[in-house]
Amino acid sequence: MVPYLQLLFGSVTLAAIYSVFKSLLYNMHIFQLNGYRFSTHSGWLKKNLGRFAVEYIVFALSFTGLISHDPIMGFSAVALLVSVIAVAVENRNKPQKKPLVYTPRVKRMFVTSVVIYVLLFAAAVYCLTTDSKNTAFLVVGLSVALTPFVPIVANVINKPVEKSVNRYYLNDAKKMLKMMPELETIGITGSYGKTSVKFYLYTILRAWTDTLVTPSSFNTPMGIVITIRKSLKAVHKIFLCEMGAKWVGDIKELCDIVHPKHGIITALGEQHLESFGSKENIIKTKYELADALPSEGRLYLNFDNEVIRKNLPKRDYISYGTTPDCDYYAFDEKISVTGTSFKVKAPDGEVYDFDTKLLGSHNVVNITAAVAAANGFGMPMSEMKRYVRRIDAVPHRMQIVNKGEVTIIDDAFNSNPAGCRAALATLRQMDGERILVTPGMVELGSEEYKLNKEFGEFAAECCDRIVLIGKKQTLPIKEGIESRKFPADKLLVFEEFTEAMKTLYAMKTDKKKIILLENDLPDNY
Repeated sequence: MVPYLQLLFGSVTLAAIYSVFKSLLYNMHIFQLNGYRFSTHSGWLKKNLGRFAVEYIVFALSFTGLISHDPIMGFSAVALLVSVIAVAVENRNKPQKKPLVYTPRVKRMFVTSVVIYVLLFAAAVYCLTTDSKNTAFLVVGLSVALTPFVPIVANVINKPVEKSVNRYYLNDAKKMLKMMPELETIGITGSYGKTSVKFYLYTILRAWTDTLVTPSSFNTPMGIVITIRKSLKAVHKIFLCEMGAKWVGDIKELCDIVHPKHGIITALGEQHLESFGSKENIIKTKYELADALPSEGRLYLNFDNEVIRKNLPKRDYISYGTTPDCDYYAFDEKISVTGTSFKVKAPDGEVYDFDTKLLGSHNVVNITAAVAAANGFGMPMSEMKRYVRRIDAVPHRMQIVNKGEVTIIDDAFNSNPAGCRAALATLRQMDGERILVTPGMVELGSEEYKLNKEFGEFAAECCDRIVLIGKKQTLPIKEGIESRKFPADKLLVFEEFTEAMKTLYAMKTDKKKIILLENDLPDNY
């Protein structure tokens, strides 16, 4: 090989190794956010083809090098070097809302990916020693260009290992549960509200009896298994198990692990409509919890949710909500900046007063669910008042953060149509300059545009000022806002959240600023 081509090959290879490392971490992060599912990740790749423009250039230049000869080969190699460096720059460390979690699975995937790249670079060096310089450049270039697909390949290779590891941990967790036949497990699921209800119920019950709860949003098979193996003790009497789902059969899979005796279904709605495919599939999947309960088990249903009312399960249930026909009926709600007070009429006909630091009618409903379930476990209604008062907002779910002249209502976690509407209704009742900051809702399938437009229409009725994050993403919200003749000078659009907040903090107003943060899209958006 011509000496200068050897130098270029070495430079391209070193740049490729660094570029591959950066690109691999980025693509593994996205693969993790997409739940390690091939269908979800491939759908994301299709939607985000524009993000990989530099990789396309590398891909094309790799083949250009294959068919070119000296000195054109040299020019192709230089162009390849520049584009490979551009890939590294493109995937440099960026601020992440939820960084890559280095779980054992990710570590195994990373090792497998490294093995793949070692084999590729070894093949390139071999081609170089046999004077197949064109092929050597091709292999190095393709190793960079195809990095978005390497996590998928590594996942397929590791699948037998992952299944074996998961099976071991799963069987171990089942064995632990079998050794505690007196443990009463209550499954908590719903399109939204399940994490809040879980933590509200835990705050009340832990004062009454030894209670285990799945932490944070641990609501997948492995998340629940980890909770059982790490935290379940012989003293526990109740296990509060949050159950999440994106696909038909997900709740049944979780029920087969923990065998819940009781259940709470908080809501049925459009959440994850993109993966479920239809509302009927959402209803079917959430009701897998109802189907799994024994006949003597208690099932609590949110009667404020119209979909639940219209699709009642064929078994006994206990209803809760804000209408008089509910078994646990919440009413006389009063909201202020400091919280909410309300009353609950129990099945015994008695009325009990409650007050909470939380805001919003939906939180009243969620607390009522927790009160009903705690009462079902034997805790007297009269003893719950002080524990309800202790309930803190779940982070990023209508969490109040006071910052001097600004009050932040942080509702940035995983917004859905009903949750957005409830948050806006709460904002509308506040005294001050009412400001909405949002990038809109996602994972709503074919209904996404329509539901975001309706979100914009309602926002125009509730807010004094609206700030949208992401010009392209928020087009349907903007359309809905403008259809309600909302003042143009009160509607702002920013590409970056930090830029928007900086502007709002600097904004002068005669009233106290109340800023509702509605949704925060993950890094894969």
